[in-house]
Amino acid sequence: MYDAIVVGARCAGSPVAMLLARSGHRVLLVDRATFPSDTPSTHYVQQRGLLLLRKWGLLDRLVETKCAPITHMTISRDDSVISGFADPVDGITEAYAPRRTVLDKLLLDAAVEAGAEVREGYPVREIIVEDGRAVGIRGQYAGGELTEDRASIIIGADGRGSVVATAMEAPFYNVVPAASFIYYSYYSGLNWSFNSRFRGDQQAAGWPTHDGLTLVAIMRRRERFEEFRADPEGSFTEVLRAVVPDLAADLAANGTREERLYSVRYPDNYYRRCHGPGWALVGDAGYHKDPVTGQGISDAFEHAELVAEAVHEGLSGQRPMEEALAAFERHRDEESAAVYKLTCALSELAFPPDVAAVLDALPGNPAARTEFFGLIAGAVKAADFFAPAKVAKLLGSSA
Repeated sequence: MYDAIVVGARCAGSPVAMLLARSGHRVLLVDRATFPSDTPSTHYVQQRGLLLLRKWGLLDRLVETKCAPITHMTISRDDSVISGFADPVDGITEAYAPRRTVLDKLLLDAAVEAGAEVREGYPVREIIVEDGRAVGIRGQYAGGELTEDRASIIIGADGRGSVVATAMEAPFYNVVPAASFIYYSYYSGLNWSFNSRFRGDQQAAGWPTHDGLTLVAIMRRRERFEEFRADPEGSFTEVLRAVVPDLAADLAANGTREERLYSVRYPDNYYRRCHGPGWALVGDAGYHKDPVTGQGISDAFEHAELVAEAVHEGLSGQRPMEEALAAFERHRDEESAAVYKLTCALSELAFPPDVAAVLDALPGNPAARTEFFGLIAGAVKAADFFAPAKVAKLLGSSA
């Protein structure tokens, strides 16, 4: 009998398992994948996520993997270009965009070191439910016997298709249909810092990652997917040239693609009820938004810590489990509301007029520009940055 079983061992699941194990709980962590293995991702971890890695004693380990630090950003909307970087956030002066083959394995190893039992290559076939309460899992290794394990709580950290969420019929709410698709790959020979560039209804982006490679990505609206995939390499080049010609020229002259082109059509943006009798959800299992704002990994870290705290309170008798998890859900929904709204709007690749006006005003306002990069770093909340009074002052000063 375990205290907790965590289903899914990537950026949300491994930290939950690690933190619960560090608190003295008996934890089983399972995943259908084996590690290291890749998964679609922005890779981007801004400073608020790095603060948690540092708190957990893992930031130095990430730095030691020699992932290229990001210390400068260029963001543009049509001809309005914003360049700079956030002020240090509690001493952290850079961001990183690690390969998931590296980051996820690092997190999994930390869970093992903390004392969690881990099963890789072990898909969960069924959630055991008794009298409406989740009480365990049934899973199996490839070619092996179906085995059963039980726990006080089952935590789903297994993404949009979560077996925990599906079995417990966790309802979706505040769903916003996905608007765009992404193609990306990895290139050697480039010396780019962070770029996120929008022009018309297209985006091109790129930033450094591990092994001297640069992740280069484009985003287009979904209705153009079939057209794009008829000639993905030609279409990829076409978008890059249309959005940011100088980077396209550099890629053509100096870049060598080292992997195939990957395509992703992300699921809809959504919230999902994230707790019930004997179960909880974290990460994309309970909350997902378009990757355009690059918040996913840091959100996973932050929510993993909050869920681990709530579960620890419940397991240790400090607070009823349902009460603690309900408080997490309220916090998640309230704290994410502004950035969720902004992300859904930007994913349309058509900037709302008020957001466009703010971005256009930033190049001529150094103080506001620095605060904007603080927003990207996670040090400034979207609700504060886009507060009506502040926006009115910014736009008035740029008139």
